[in-house]
Amino acid sequence: MPVLRHTTNALGALSTSVRLTVLGAVAAAAALLPAASASATEPGVGSYADPSFASVCAFHRYGEGETPPLSLFGAEPLCVEYAKRDITVTNGGAARFLLAEPARFAIAVPACRYWQLDHWSVQASAGGTELVGWDGSYWFDKAEGSAAARVRNITVAGRPAQAEDAAKVIRPYDALLADALVRDAAGVKVQLPVSGLC
Repeated sequence: MPVLRHTTNALGALSTSVRLTVLGAVAAAAALLPAASASATEPGVGSYADPSFASVCAFHRYGEGETPPLSLFGAEPLCVEYAKRDITVTNGGAARFLLAEPARFAIAVPACRYWQLDHWSVQASAGGTELVGWDGSYWFDKAEGSAAARVRNITVAGRPAQAEDAAKVIRPYDALLADALVRDAAGVKVQLPVSGLC
């Protein structure tokens, strides 16, 4: 419990802008699934599997705060991997992250088949112990009418942890996000309406 208490205190000590960046960004990444599934049926918890198009994915990999090029519009399937391990205020990592997110969403939303892998780490200062960290996998296939999400490799204070432990750190700032982290750690798959454009 001391590690959790220390981590919660450290997260609380972060500036408001970093907390909002982290919570907003995580919610936005998780929202790729709910946004695509606004009229989806009840999610199947624990039923995550990689997408059926996984074998044809050529991942485009981007570093901290790196904006994907507009040339990715229309790529099918669109498979991206983002490093999000520099969510800090002391070196501007949080600001770079926020500046890159609009372009990341702009290329994701129109895709028919989209898969995003990301690697998160939140720390008070560059090179400091991460307060909370995880790896995410989010995909949707508008042609098949399905989407899924999963988080794994969760850490609290730089140590392996359960989703519930990370949720305790996040809950004082965003209860919905804490709930989503626990849900997505089990893996979620939902059915979507099939898009006639795909």
